[in-house]
Order: sequence, then structure tokens, then C-alpha cells
Amino acid sequence: MEFLDPLLLARWQFGLTTLYHYLFVPLTLGMALVVAIFQTVWHRTGQVKYLHLTRLFGKIFLINFAMGVVTGIVQEFQFGMNWSAYSRFVGDVFGAPLAFEGLMAFFFEATFIGLWIFGWNRLPRALHLFSAWMVVFGSTLSAYFILAANAFMQNPVGYQMAADGSRAELIDFFAVLTNPVVLAAFPHTIFAAWMFAATVVVAVSAWHLSRNQHIDTMRTSLRFGLWAVVVSFVGVAISGDQLSLVMVATQPMKMAAAEAMWDTACGADASFSLVSLGTPDGSEEIWSLRVPYLLSLLSTHSLDGCVEGLNDLQAQYTEQFGAGVDYMPIVWVTYWSFRWMIALGGAAALIAIAGLWVTRKKATRPVAGWMWKIAIWSAPLPLLGSLVGWVFTEMGRQPWIVFGLMLTEDGVSPSVPGWTVLISLLSFTAIYAILAVVEFGLIVKAAQKGPDPLPGPDDPDPRDRAVEDTPTTVY
Repeated sequence: MEFLDPLLLARWQFGLTTLYHYLFVPLTLGMALVVAIFQTVWHRTGQVKYLHLTRLFGKIFLINFAMGVVTGIVQEFQFGMNWSAYSRFVGDVFGAPLAFEGLMAFFFEATFIGLWIFGWNRLPRALHLFSAWMVVFGSTLSAYFILAANAFMQNPVGYQMAADGSRAELIDFFAVLTNPVVLAAFPHTIFAAWMFAATVVVAVSAWHLSRNQHIDTMRTSLRFGLWAVVVSFVGVAISGDQLSLVMVATQPMKMAAAEAMWDTACGADASFSLVSLGTPDGSEEIWSLRVPYLLSLLSTHSLDGCVEGLNDLQAQYTEQFGAGVDYMPIVWVTYWSFRWMIALGGAAALIAIAGLWVTRKKATRPVAGWMWKIAIWSAPLPLLGSLVGWVFTEMGRQPWIVFGLMLTEDGVSPSVPGWTVLISLLSFTAIYAILAVVEFGLIVKAAQKGPDPLPGPDDPDPRDRAVEDTPTTVY
């Protein structure tokens, strides 16, 4: 039965659990930076509102971090459960950056999180602040190692095949860490994470300001969040442009699928369709709104550059890798995920720009209630953009699990029956659904509660570091 196909079920399980885990990754990466910045400003100015913001968003960060750890552990086990053939083939290479992530970056991050949590009133202020920035460094380093492992799947480097051809062997770890794909994907991922964290800051601030709560404190965080969204989006756009160049150089089929370009085109013919009506895969087009030269510009940074089409690349790959395989990804998935990624990120940036305008000091009209609602409900936009971006990245690589080396169908565990994968898929889905409700409820509760009165039993006395004439309360 097709619904018990082990390959299909294993792909669904890995895709769902990976996307679910990634729900927590951007907020961890971005919120760690937010907390470190607010604590730094408090440390330098002594203004108690920044201490309030440090503690409030620090609580959100810790809730999210705990859930990310729980869901991340499952990812490691899946390589042995459903993808043992893949693990045997690339374990020597793929395992190296993952080992560094777990044994160095994660423990580094976790150690300093512990120091930050229990160091209030126990560590010197400067050392406690240092621990916050080390959390940022550790989480960012962890992301780099994971992206380096993924980059090998997109563009295998730093390896040689074993004498019997049974597996890839690591010969240059530095080449793996400096893979052109990871060098381009890393800043793109980090800027996207910062952008999502900034929209969460905006949403929390807007919720309180819409109710006239903690006005001075939340206005400060609102403006910070809005500017952070705009700056991060600029970083996402610039790094995304560089990533597209690398993608064309390493996986031209993915770029062709992103535009559903079936035949090679150059110059004005290499246009980018903003929206298209026709068959989902673009093979038959009824109408489209196109920007001439744009795909050529994105792919080659030249107005007269050429972009290879799907049909030409299929013929090329057939000659290079062998006949009997459809080397094209599911075109409609790559086409629409690429556009939704851009649209969702762009929408968040436009909302932030509008928010900066309506909340400026010289604004003559109060912010309307519907505007606050937009600010609150726009928080997930960068996260959704990141998720569909990963769908594009991974689905666009198909049918390869390691591009040019191993097909996805060859990487699945050969002796695992479909019904066992189905059971684990349903179990993970049910457990993750419960955890999602708990996670969301805890974060919403912490966000709506807002800043706690200071000092609490484990809080620093805000007057210890307050500058002269700075009040200990601001609302």
C-alpha cells in the first residue's frame, strides 16, 4: 500500500519533525541577542526599564530554549531510525560538524545560560553581562555547525569516496566548514532569526501599549523591535541575494525550479514572474505578471545572463549521473515556496516601516486599535517565511539526499517496515501537538503578564546600578 511506503513516511516524518523543531530555533537565536542588548543598555545607563525588558524577554527566551532542546534531540535519533543507509554513507563527514555542535557549541551555550539564570546578584555585573553575550555566541556557533552539515547535503565538499565506493570519507574538515553554501546560508538564516525575534518584541510591546500598560517601557521596546525588523530584513535581502548566486553555481536545477523555467533563457527572456496563472508547475501558463531581466539579475548579477532551464538540466544530469531518474524537484512546491518566502518577509518589513511612521514622536494622531492588532498578529510572518524557505531549500534538492552522490530513495533504512514509521510519525505528531499548546501558552502568559515588580527574591536591586536621579520605577 502506498500510504505504508517507508520512503514516503520517512520523508514526511523527517520533514514534519524538522519544521516543528525549527519553530523554536529562530526565536532562540534572535531572542538571545535581544536580551543581551537590553541588559547591556541597562548595565551602561542604569535605566530600570531596560532591566524590566531584560527579565521579560529573558523569560520568553528560556521557555523557548527548553522546548527547542527537547525537540532537537529527536532529530539526532532519526538518522539511525529511518535513514540508516544515509548515515552509513555520509556519517564520517556529516557527523563531524554535528559532533562539534553538540560537544562544543551546545554545551558552551548551556553553561552560560546556567550562569545567566543563577548569576543574578551572585556574579559581578560585568561577568553576568558577559555570560549573556556568550549565550548569543554559543547559539550562533551552534547554528553555524548545523548549517555546515546541511550545506554538505547541498554541495558536498571536503570528502573522498572509500575504495569500495560504499561511503564518503572526510579528508578536509576546514573545507566542510567553509563550504560556499554555508558561508551564504549562515548570515541569511541569522538575519531571518533576528527578524522573527524582533517581530515578537513588537507584538508583546503592542499588546501592552494597546491596553495603556507600561507605556514608557513598552514604547522603548516597540521602537527597538520595529527598527530591528527593518535592519534585519535588509540583511536577509542582501544575504539572500548572495545565496541565490551560490545556488545557481552549485544547484542550478533549484533556481530553474524556483521560476518554473522549463527552457534556458537569457536577458529579457529570463524574467521573474511575480504571480502566474496556469498549471501549478508552470508548464502551461495562461497569464503571468513578469519583471523582465529580473531572474537573470538574481542568478548572474547581469542583465544579459542566461539561466539554464529544467529540460536542459534534466538532459545534462541524465548524461552525468545516469538515465532512468527524474532529476527535477516538485516544481510547484519550489515555485510557490520561493514566492511565499519573499512575500512573508517583505510583508513583515512593510508593517514595521509603517509602524515606525505611525509611532514617531511628531505623529499627530494616536495609533488606532486595528493598527495594534496588525502589529500583534504580524509576529509569525518572518517565522512562516523561514519555514517555507526551508521547504524550498530541501524540496528543491530532491531527488538527492546528498546532491550528486546519493538519491533520497537510497538513504532510507532498508529493513524498517512502513507501519513502524507510521506509528512513530503519528506518535511524534500527537506529542508535538501537545507540546506546541504548552509552549505557546507559557510564552503568551509570560508576554501578557509583562514586567514583574522589582526586585523579586532572585532579582538585582535596580538601585544598585541606577544612575544619579534615575527613578526606580517608570510607570
